[in-house]
Amino acid sequence: MSRGSTTGIPATPEEITAEWLTAALSQHQPGVVVSSVEVLDVREVTNTHVRLRIEVEAGGSDPVSSSLFVKMLPLESSRRDAVAATGMGQREARFYRELAPTLSMRLPHAHLALFDDETGAFIVALDDLDSSNCLISDGTWGVSPEAAMGALAALAQLHARFEDPARRELEVPWIPEATHGRSYGANMLRYGLDHHGDRLSTDFAAIAELYISDNRALHHLWHRGPLTVVHGDPHIGNLFIDIDIDIDSGSVVDVAAGSGARVGFLDWGIINITSPMRDVSYFMNMALSVDDRRAHERALLRHYLDVRRALGAAPISYDEAWLAHRLHAAYTVPACCQIVTFPANATAARQVFAAAFLARAEAALGDLEARKAVADQLSR
Repeated sequence: MSRGSTTGIPATPEEITAEWLTAALSQHQPGVVVSSVEVLDVREVTNTHVRLRIEVEAGGSDPVSSSLFVKMLPLESSRRDAVAATGMGQREARFYRELAPTLSMRLPHAHLALFDDETGAFIVALDDLDSSNCLISDGTWGVSPEAAMGALAALAQLHARFEDPARRELEVPWIPEATHGRSYGANMLRYGLDHHGDRLSTDFAAIAELYISDNRALHHLWHRGPLTVVHGDPHIGNLFIDIDIDIDSGSVVDVAAGSGARVGFLDWGIINITSPMRDVSYFMNMALSVDDRRAHERALLRHYLDVRRALGAAPISYDEAWLAHRLHAAYTVPACCQIVTFPANATAARQVFAAAFLARAEAALGDLEARKAVADQLSR
């Protein structure tokens, strides 16, 4: 169902009852009966994240996990309206409902994905990765270079598949083309510069000022090249490591570097149509550790280009890709817009993640001379 008129889409975790969940799941799994639902945890991030423990009295054709991770609109009314207006939730629900089953890349299994185009309400129920044999970084460690090769190959397959505009129109007409930034990010960057400028690097501050004054110019640079469907936000917080090796004897970092590790992709709310280099550069800059990115980014970029070539995608030369990588490093600045407000009520875990996120961004800006690359291209 594309709208919530039949079962109604819950607005709060308490509305996810056994009766509602049974009715919603039964649309695609006749015979399933949920006997109980327990809310284990509720967190307000961009959306509301809910963890549920459920008991299934009778199963359908697709066994339902006893632990579910649910995403829904924010609970507070003004934030709820603002997030609903972005369409992020509807796009993510539609991704899991229509596109995810056709992709070979590692994704969490979706048991439920409902949305309402009129109100912006949505609900997505996924397997809870915290209760499975997966690792999600706290921000302090990154995807290993070995696992990154597999992740870039998976992204290349997605990119190659949807380079044809006719195919996009036929299969995914609901995915929007990327547009210039809204005032939301610029306003947060302005606040960060005015109140916490001493905590930001010179390069970061300069690109932030440019983004505030003329984000259209930057988005024009980021939108160059063959257009295709991209994840749009593959940073370390939107990924998980699926482990196929014994994890009892290693540290988290050792396990993440193991040859059996496979990268999975979360959070598809920013899926859009733009340059494939948005995914490639952002992934290398914001998913690897700084040291690993510095040591392996050129080899990883060549690997991605090789996979593209083998798939018959539009050719991108190495020099073109390297320049795009440098230009897209500047995108890490608006991506940090919430972080640079340094909210006083951030949890300890959020502070750790934010510090590592900002450190990755500032390192990439300096290492890749993103400020110079942007200035050179804008002066042409």
